[in-house]
Amino acid sequence: MMTTTHSAGAAAGERLKRAREASGVSLADLSARTRLSVHVLETLESGAWERLGPPVFVRGQARGYARALGICVDDEALPSPFTTTQIPTLVSHAHVPRYRYMAEQLARRAVYAVLTVALVVPVWLATRSNHGDSAPPVESLDVAPSQAQVVETPARTPMVASLAPIASAAQSATPLRIEVAGDSWVQLFGSDGSVVEKGLMHAGDARDVQPGEISRLVLGNASSVQVTLHGQPVDLTPYIRANVARFTLSSDGSLAPSAP
Repeated sequence: MMTTTHSAGAAAGERLKRAREASGVSLADLSARTRLSVHVLETLESGAWERLGPPVFVRGQARGYARALGICVDDEALPSPFTTTQIPTLVSHAHVPRYRYMAEQLARRAVYAVLTVALVVPVWLATRSNHGDSAPPVESLDVAPSQAQVVETPARTPMVASLAPIASAAQSATPLRIEVAGDSWVQLFGSDGSVVEKGLMHAGDARDVQPGEISRLVLGNASSVQVTLHGQPVDLTPYIRANVARFTLSSDGSLAPSAP
């Protein structure tokens, strides 16, 4: 399987190289056009495409190379996204530790209790003070209506206390969500630049990313990926190069393009 892939890559790489040389375009100029490094372009031309990583990325890079020169590359000459011999398991690290979950639950209940006391006690005191007032005097029925003293009782405004708990910051925070309609290779990097997760997401898979835990994302086959942030869809067009989306995610949830 690897020999066939290398032979197909060598043939396609030679074709790309001849097309570039015929067009009089240098590797440096082509690198500026495609935003691919000169090393990647040289590896594509040599045909040793297995050195460039997962096939789903290599296909996008080869298409970007060909598109910059105005030529077409047959899909049969490109490595299949299913030729990888081992697909890393995509392990979720976004779970909430049990101690943190218990702390949030206790904090939420404490807030609920404080709000209940703060709203109910004033209502109870106001009701008690009103009930403690002396009753209005009772006039004798023998007194003529003109001589009777009319006692007006002040109207009482009803007080309504809301006991609904206030949503905590952890509940209101909406993570960045990744959903794929087709197979897509995903790489997630931490704030220190280390690879936190990488793997192949299949059609129909979804992944939640919490701002602050992940600082940079690389999404292969970006045309089949949908990203939402705070419940709103994100336009990946500004971050896509050769059908690969690269962008950073700040702790406040803002996105910015990322270099290859």
